[in-house]
Amino acid sequence: MTQTFFAYILECADKSLYAGCTNDLEKRLEQHNNSKRGAHYTKIRRPVVLKYSESFATLKEARGREAAIKRLTRQEKLSLIRSV
Repeated sequence: MTQTFFAYILECADKSLYAGCTNDLEKRLEQHNNSKRGAHYTKIRRPVVLKYSESFATLKEARGREAAIKRLTRQEKLSLIRSV
């Protein structure tokens, strides 16, 4: 069974944007919104909404894309979200 990895952008309740990566997008979104396992950043800015995601064959690729997304300006991230 091949595993898929995702780089994603969430919009928090305060309208800030959060980038992350995971191998289970649904589960990770649930964690961000309801679990103690969510990132501290999103835990204090709930609820969060998935706004963008890309899929990759390897964790290395997904982490690389996450890092690239984190380097984008807010406007560049919003343009990426609007592109889908």
